[in-house]
Amino acid sequence: MALDKQQLATAYPLPVYNYKVTVGTDVMAFSEVSGLNMEYEKVIYKDGFTYLNGMNIIRAQPKEVSITFKRGILSKHKELYGWMNTKTKKDVFIDLCDPQGVALVRWKVRKAFPLKLEAPSFNAGSNDIAIEQLQVIAQDLTIEYY
Repeated sequence: MALDKQQLATAYPLPVYNYKVTVGTDVMAFSEVSGLNMEYEKVIYKDGFTYLNGMNIIRAQPKEVSITFKRGILSKHKELYGWMNTKTKKDVFIDLCDPQGVALVRWKVRKAFPLKLEAPSFNAGSNDIAIEQLQVIAQDLTIEYY
């Protein structure tokens, strides 16, 4: 059965290569974004009747969000270094886009601040691109579907 363009757009998963990252008000290019996880702590409650009813496992506090951004180093692009030094919290938006660049899914990371800025490994016998990594920790992660 042949599908038209609209049916293809809603029936097939989105590719991961077409995304846009906004840090505060700045749109930045990254080669990789990882760690967009939502996770909760658990609490195990046992009482005198656990042998009959089993233990109670409940969801507790949400864990912090830890995200890693990777990008190639460009001369005179020092936004990540500047953010690391200012110690300010910023909201980060990661938009998964369609082929026209329209956001279809948005991960909203609230009150993120950098913990670690990692320089590339230098190797005189390699011609790899210099990639820097920024690890941030955030208070909250929400997802919006458009």
